[in-house]
Amino acid sequence: MIKLHKKFLKTTHSIADLNLCSVRLMDNAKFPWIILIPKRKGARQILDLNKKDQMKLMSEIDYCSRIMKKSFNAYNLNVEKVGNIIPQLHIHVIARNKKDSTWPLPVWVTKAKPYKKKKLAETIKKIQKLI
Repeated sequence: MIKLHKKFLKTTHSIADLNLCSVRLMDNAKFPWIILIPKRKGARQILDLNKKDQMKLMSEIDYCSRIMKKSFNAYNLNVEKVGNIIPQLHIHVIARNKKDSTWPLPVWVTKAKPYKKKKLAETIKKIQKLI
């Protein structure tokens, strides 16, 4: 297991481990939002992964995207690799709906709202059932 960037430990919650990626829930109750973090030391960009891992990453993004779409009846999915603040390679998969608080703008235009304990547990369990 690789060491997670300290910001992930503060802002996300563990959901599951897939073949390549750790799946974590972003602590923002405004949006159903997971992050996939490849378990490869030193990976900052997708191109830092070997071809086999790149293909595995795409497969896991697809798998998790389908889960998020189904679980949260998403109108749209935002699937992004940004990494401007946290350099460790990670992919955001965010289920979006026309009624969410920032639609159609990006989720980053609003301050995060941490989950309440009960809702956090419910959301993690909901995703874990399908993973």
